[in-house]
Amino acid sequence: MKRREFLKFSLGSAAAVALSQRAQAEAGAKEIRIGYQKNGVLVIARQRATLENHFRPQGIEVKWVEFSSGPPMMEAMNIGSIDYGAVGDSPPVFAQAAGAAIVYAAGQPITNGQGILVPQNSPIHSIAELKGKRIGFTKGSSAHNITVQTLEKAGLTYADITPVYLTPPDAGPAFANGSIDAWAIWDPYFAIGETKQNGRILVNAQEITKTNSFYIANRDFAKNHPSLLQQIIDVTSSTAAWAETHRDEVAKALSAVTGIALDIQTIAANRSAFRVGPVTDDIIATQQGVADRFYKLGLIPRQIAIRDIVWRNPQT
Repeated sequence: MKRREFLKFSLGSAAAVALSQRAQAEAGAKEIRIGYQKNGVLVIARQRATLENHFRPQGIEVKWVEFSSGPPMMEAMNIGSIDYGAVGDSPPVFAQAAGAAIVYAAGQPITNGQGILVPQNSPIHSIAELKGKRIGFTKGSSAHNITVQTLEKAGLTYADITPVYLTPPDAGPAFANGSIDAWAIWDPYFAIGETKQNGRILVNAQEITKTNSFYIANRDFAKNHPSLLQQIIDVTSSTAAWAETHRDEVAKALSAVTGIALDIQTIAANRSAFRVGPVTDDIIATQQGVADRFYKLGLIPRQIAIRDIVWRNPQT
């Protein structure tokens, strides 16, 4: 056999072996672990059992794991405790900068449902008046990004405020009892603060910047199970399309899964954007801006390129 023919045969055999190994790995999957928060399309998918109904004929179970915010979800995904989940724009930036084993699987533009609240009787009526104030938010969350960009819009810096790092369950009581002057947060907590904790909207995120949320996958899961990941994305997308035209049912689903009152989830559902799609060049550019801003402020230890961890299905 000539050397060229031998190489061609060897490479072809190696590729065939790799494909066979991947097919065996895909066939061996028995469980998919999904991380979710108290909002969004994945909550709807859980209540409607859309993923379970899709994967049950394949002999694959779906396990749901709840998180209070995106950063702990990214930690769990990095160590392989979950395979797929939904987060805001900032958690994957912090995770990528820390070398986490994650990829961007799909994107979702956000048009409303997050911002900054102040108490009804607060003397703060403009962004500039946040100077010197205590602003509560979850470190590394989408609220962190909104806080930074809101300050920039008024010519303030991160050093002009006192950040108070709180998870949503802790920030709510702190806001209600006056321990913080303002609260940067997302729905349904945004709606809870507005309607149940005497909050007044100082800033709507859509007035400040374009924001996105993301569907993130564990890097090894994406590599070893591309067809399963694509199926999850497809089911997520179809669930999102259904949600766009069934908002009353969405509110009921969100309330049923999260235990948050229907009136609160109705507010959240009516102002949410649900459509899910690919991570486009425009979304990448917006997300890169978040990463560059955080690096400039010293909030992440190194520069990162968002595009480096955007997943593309190798089978398409």
